[in-house]
Amino acid sequence: MEERDQKELYSKRVRVGKRTYFFDVKSTRASDYYLTITESRRYPQGDGFAYGKHKLFLYKEDFDKFIDALKESVDHVKTELLPGFDFDQYRQPQTPAPKEEEFGSDLKWE
Repeated sequence: MEERDQKELYSKRVRVGKRTYFFDVKSTRASDYYLTITESRRYPQGDGFAYGKHKLFLYKEDFDKFIDALKESVDHVKTELLPGFDFDQYRQPQTPAPKEEEFGSDLKWE
């Protein structure tokens, strides 16, 4: 499939150290949907940096099997291989969006 045949509908970026993961939902001209998962990794090269990318295409008919296998694999590591490890140390706190009333009433639009 060529790049011009794709329409991006949703994107989520996850930064983890030197790696960034992109989860992009795309559609084809035939209105079919699929997910691309891209790992972008920064590494030193010369006086600067270069980026390596690895891309995985996940089609709608494979979503459930993929999620099941991923969950099973992660659960195996957490419960069988590293049962005492504190995985919560890697969680980042979610900051809720401020409510309108938290902005203050002294703001005026002119």
